[in-house]
Amino acid sequence: MRRPAPRGRDERGVAFPSPLVMLSVLAVAMASITFVATRDQAPTERRIDTATIASAEQSPSADPTTEPTKQPKPKPQVTRGEVYVEVFNSSGIKGLAASTAQKATTVGWAVVGEDNWYGVVPTTTVYFPPRLKAAGKQLALDLGIKRTAPAVGEMKRDRLTIILTTDAPR
Repeated sequence: MRRPAPRGRDERGVAFPSPLVMLSVLAVAMASITFVATRDQAPTERRIDTATIASAEQSPSADPTTEPTKQPKPKPQVTRGEVYVEVFNSSGIKGLAASTAQKATTVGWAVVGEDNWYGVVPTTTVYFPPRLKAAGKQLALDLGIKRTAPAVGEMKRDRLTIILTTDAPR
């Protein structure tokens, strides 16, 4: 009886990478897509200088030698108690949102919530919807916050949002 000849292995076949390699490749691809999609966008956030705002709001001294020119339109007054404020802590400093909320309440703002913020914010900021821009600037002045910006993402459009970082005034 004759024995059949052993079969040789052909080198045609597919070797599948491990799940870890597949996830790594997917993560790199997603990071690349995100980078390309967001690299040319202009920042929507702005810094404000509280000293400039404070000096602009002070009335100029009366000089009898100069004739008065057009009187500037009076700025709309912000009624602090009628504007809702939410305070979020992104600093990791325990109790920072609560203490800032207390300061805002003491000054007269209607604080309706405080919590932690999970995300990246470059510096402590007061975010405002378009109709509350003046109130946002006033809140920033009241609390010594140097930066305001229009509300972004899923922020509520009926209130001001404060996001505190490690540089928050205490």
